[in-house]
Amino acid sequence: MMMIGWMVLLVGVLLVPSSQSLRFDIQSGKTKCISEDMKSNSMTVGKYQVINPNQDRHHLLPDSHQLNVKVTSSHGHIFQWVEKVEKGQFVFTAMEQGNYMACFSAPEHWPLITWTIDFDWKTGVQFKDWFNVAKKGHVDVSLFIY
Repeated sequence: MMMIGWMVLLVGVLLVPSSQSLRFDIQSGKTKCISEDMKSNSMTVGKYQVINPNQDRHHLLPDSHQLNVKVTSSHGHIFQWVEKVEKGQFVFTAMEQGNYMACFSAPEHWPLITWTIDFDWKTGVQFKDWFNVAKKGHVDVSLFIY
């Protein structure tokens, strides 16, 4: 009886999607990459946003606080490549097992400035956000045929 309980717990843990939610800084002229080891046929959703440096939230984000984002697989497939954005998201299914990488590049700026980025990356067989993201119609979905 005890063995069945442990097996149910183990299966439950294995089915729970992986999630990375973090906030990090990037300085102008630099690139920061985050990678995730994904299994074949795993779905993933990533959301990112530059945090407004102004204390008063009524001010718009300065034009200087836009960045470039590139999401790739270890096999060289590009899933997203956008320039000069404040926020965005990506959704795809990993076609093959391996490392997938999201790279954030901050353009050159003088004097040097620092961007703060909120980044949430969910990967797994199932996750609750998928239907909410898909319903909003703000998803940039790309189909890749190999």
